[in-house]
Amino acid sequence: MKILAFNGGPRKTWNTATLLKKALEGASSKGAETELINLYDLNYKGCISCFACKKIDSKSYGKCALKDDLTPIFKKIEEADGIILGSPIYLGSVTGEIRSFMERLIFPYLVYDSEHSSLFKKKINTAFIYTMGVNEKSIDILGYDSHFKLNELFLQRIFGNFESLISTDTYQFDDYSKYVSSAFDPDKKAQRHKEQFPIDCEKAFELGVRFTDLK
Repeated sequence: MKILAFNGGPRKTWNTATLLKKALEGASSKGAETELINLYDLNYKGCISCFACKKIDSKSYGKCALKDDLTPIFKKIEEADGIILGSPIYLGSVTGEIRSFMERLIFPYLVYDSEHSSLFKKKINTAFIYTMGVNEKSIDILGYDSHFKLNELFLQRIFGNFESLISTDTYQFDDYSKYVSSAFDPDKKAQRHKEQFPIDCEKAFELGVRFTDLK
């Protein structure tokens, strides 16, 4: 069994990366082979709307025709038993890096028919781990939930099972005094990180464990 995780954040040791690693630890504890891929290390762009993946009798029907660093990644995904996406929330949405990745990943498998068909050849577990500096109340106020539901809709349609983990009010800096950040209370941030983030790490680990139980 192979589980892949994709870090859509630029930092490799901070909140999103840590939770993804914990999820992979959970999967590994059940014997799964795991791999973490940092998208910011790769050279690629989003969908260019060439529609080669939709063209009748095209050699690229059902797969992305662009050739770049994502080409071998997509082959790995077709051989995987589960994929976990992770991203911090920037300006109310996931990072541009993971959004471009999702365009390239999902669109070739999405069929333009009334049955909402998928060209992906099997059902696999998928998940999305979100991290953000705002608190839980702000999710509804800022409309984040509609964005999360749209990601869920597409991942479920193409791949099958889906779940998400949302880590809120995360610690953003090592030292808040070095940054213009008067909207936040550094002491409360530190306390929140000390008390809640370990719980989120446990949830991520458990998510990874569940990934080894394919439905």
